[in-house]
Amino acid sequence: MTGTTTAGARLRTGNGGANRWVVLVVLCVSLLLVALDATVLHVAVPAVTEDLRPSGVELLWIVDAYPLVCAALLILFGTLGDRVGRRRVLLIGYGIFGVASLVAAFATTPHVLIGARALLGVGGAMIMPATLSILRAVFPDRRERATAIGIWTAVAAVGAATGPVLGGFLVEHFWWGSVFLINIPLMALILPAARWLLPESKGGADGPWDVLGALMAAAGVLGAVLGIKRLGAGDSILGIETAVPLVLGGALLALFVRRQRRREHPLIDMRMFARPAFSTSVGCIILAMLALVGLELIAVQYLQLVLGLSPLETGLRLLPLTFAAMAAGATGSFTLHRIGPRRMVGWGFVLTAAAVLLLTLMGQHDRPWLLTMGFVLLGFGLQTTLFAAYESMLSEAPPDQAGGAAAIGETSYQLGAGMGIAMLGSVMNAAYAPALASLSGVPGSAGSAASHSLGEAYQVADGLGGPAGAMVRSTARHSFVHGLHITLLVSAGLLLLGALAALRLPKVMECETAVADKCPGPRSPEVPLPASANRSPERSPGGTPTAAGSGRAGH
Repeated sequence: MTGTTTAGARLRTGNGGANRWVVLVVLCVSLLLVALDATVLHVAVPAVTEDLRPSGVELLWIVDAYPLVCAALLILFGTLGDRVGRRRVLLIGYGIFGVASLVAAFATTPHVLIGARALLGVGGAMIMPATLSILRAVFPDRRERATAIGIWTAVAAVGAATGPVLGGFLVEHFWWGSVFLINIPLMALILPAARWLLPESKGGADGPWDVLGALMAAAGVLGAVLGIKRLGAGDSILGIETAVPLVLGGALLALFVRRQRRREHPLIDMRMFARPAFSTSVGCIILAMLALVGLELIAVQYLQLVLGLSPLETGLRLLPLTFAAMAAGATGSFTLHRIGPRRMVGWGFVLTAAAVLLLTLMGQHDRPWLLTMGFVLLGFGLQTTLFAAYESMLSEAPPDQAGGAAAIGETSYQLGAGMGIAMLGSVMNAAYAPALASLSGVPGSAGSAASHSLGEAYQVADGLGGPAGAMVRSTARHSFVHGLHITLLVSAGLLLLGALAALRLPKVMECETAVADKCPGPRSPEVPLPASANRSPERSPGGTPTAAGSGRAGH
């Protein structure tokens, strides 16, 4: 394994390493941009529709091109960064993100906007795993690294929550393209700052980079995520547009795993999954995101369509969830050190399940204190779980696989989010639709349309008017709340399943021998790491150890 350092070395030698926190600030700003762009477009969709007049399929791709491309390329660019330099990949990602933002801001046709969103996904896929792998490189002490991860994840929560609010403000006062244009000055500042401040590091450079394997992983993840999104949109699993991507994606991913197991120098060492802590953490990330994303979408519909809140009021109601997530991230390092990964992940799942069960008390009338308490518990519990799961997963990965491990974590995040929309959305529809499909005194076509969603039911009710319209509206509200309760119960069951899975995690926060006095606890001997993880620390050309090889790291 080899490693290099550049400008970042000047900072670390300048004042004993204190400026690694400056590096963290740069990485957090990078994450903030990517997280903002994932949600900032949502509130601009009506303005985009009015201006560009996209078809239904084009509008779907305008929204989905960014997350689809980003998820598909995470493994490719994460492992490429391990080979050619994580800082180099990050800087190129900044440039692509800035150019794509400029094109998107001034797009005049749906196809140009779709292409720009896809290019944003390329930039995002280069930025996300690189920030995590650089973070682990500059924080060799696991306790400090856990603090950095807590700050990093808190910033992610802020970015995701701020996106719709910022987007709504910009669309209201300027035009829809401004939601992309804000990236330009930020990129103009962060690119030179990152070039000067961030250290360069590489993982193992043995053997050729597996280009075919990287493309197989990209195509496989793209197919899987696309198929899952189609399920979430209500398509049948047997439909061509759903089944073909799922089957092809699954087959390519299976071939990718088989290829990696056989190669002497794989992109991702599959022996990492033999370590219970690593594989369990990946599963916990998927379960946590599965519950979170599906519940957030349903909660937004409940707040707006059942309680009649405006988009701004809805955003304000969800702020307690964001603040609680920030608090969990800020205190995550302390909690992890005190109680260990097993109890932190397990009790995080239990707390989240309790919050979900509390929210089953929601009805057709507004209960602000109940919602606030439920959202606070939900945000704190889920962020606690995600923090400990990410930290444990990447701490089990060998240093030269930092980019690949980060990509696995982010891909798991995306897959869990897609599965959550598909699974919980299907449960919701199954519980909601039957009561609307066969209403007496209502035309069959109207009942069928109303059974698709609560929003469509309101449109049908307005069109019918009179007693029939009132019946459709009342029945739809009752059915939605009933479906919400069923969905919450299913979600609670999945969360408790995650709590049981967490029993396979280590009891204590294990560290390397070099920092064992700061973070006590023996290393678990279940499965030996690959030989690359036991090599001597990486050294720069001058002979001093570099951050990239100085210790195991977390997310």
